[in-house]
Amino acid sequence: MPMISFDGPALTIDQKRSLIHGMSQAASQALGIPMAAFTVTLDEHEYSNMGIGGEVLTETVYWDKYKALKD
Repeated sequence: MPMISFDGPALTIDQKRSLIHGMSQAASQALGIPMAAFTVTLDEHEYSNMGIGGEVLTETVYWDKYKALKD
């Protein structure tokens, strides 16, 4: 059984449904394997638990860009 994993920020249930379906569908089409064969795991992280360039994400110059994507 193929496994797909996603590491990223916390998602709403609607985002989770969409992501799980979309990733399963894309992998199914690319590999010719039925969607039902795929297991998808989502590993959510708070932005304060992420880092870029050795710094906590929420304390970097990139934070405004990430925050805009989240909102």
